Amino acid sequence: MAVDIVVCVKQVLDPEMPPSAFRIDADNKRFIPPQGIPPVVNGFDENAIEAALRIKESVGGKITVVSVGNNFQIDVMKKPLSMGADELILIQGDEFELLDSIGTAHVLAAALKKVESYQIVLCGRQASDWDNAQVPLVLAELLDLPSVTIAQKIDVGDNGLVTIQRAIQDGYEVIQGELPILVTVSNELGEPRYPTLRGIMAAARKTPLIFGVDDLDVQISDLEKKLHIEELFVPEKVSQCEIISGDNDSDAGRKLALKLREEKII
Repeated sequence: MAVDIVVCVKQVLDPEMPPSAFRIDADNKRFIPPQGIPPVVNGFDENAIEAALRIKESVGGKITVVSVGNNFQIDVMKKPLSMGADELILIQGDEFELLDSIGTAHVLAAALKKVESYQIVLCGRQASDWDNAQVPLVLAELLDLPSVTIAQKIDVGDNGLVTIQRAIQDGYEVIQGELPILVTVSNELGEPRYPTLRGIMAAARKTPLIFGVDDLDVQISDLEKKLHIEELFVPEKVSQCEIISGDNDSDAGRKLALKLREEKII
């Protein structure tokens, strides 16, 4: 049974960049993109792409990748195509740059109406920039789809049933559901594949479909922020060191024990 799959991905700051390159605009409560360090596709979203590719290899179908944002770097966003996805849809514009989780889910729901058909929606379990893990669950509600989170394996049967191994603290649990369904994918699925040279060349020949706010059936009220950041800052690390000395090792050890007891550590 071939299935059509939509994978929702996000362009994020590279989490492997040096801490010294990380800057924030405290007044506007946003990240400042570092110079010379390109963004990347969110890591958990790459796991979702890998899950989609495994399903396609098993039962056939089509993979459409959808992303919402602004100032996309096309070479970065084409990585899913070079991995083996079939189509890329970018929803971009100034209106989408600072959306909260709820607004993003509304835009994604409207964008999925542009997809001819789909039976499975895959998302990364969370994004590496805010780690909210909210968009997939809100999207499932808007699409009226059942949802399963933190999947480490997804199998689609000929009978239209989806069997999902869901990662939990002490192992995994097995859940079955009917199509259509939304699933969030975790890194327990395994490392996503590297793009091949043939895949990179094929992706270079593909042109993403680009839509703006006027191309979507979305209300401006849906884009208004429901979640507000009260404060955004880089935490300061403060450390203190006190040297405990004594006449000899035994005396120093006694004084250390007294100090630890005084500080209620022991």
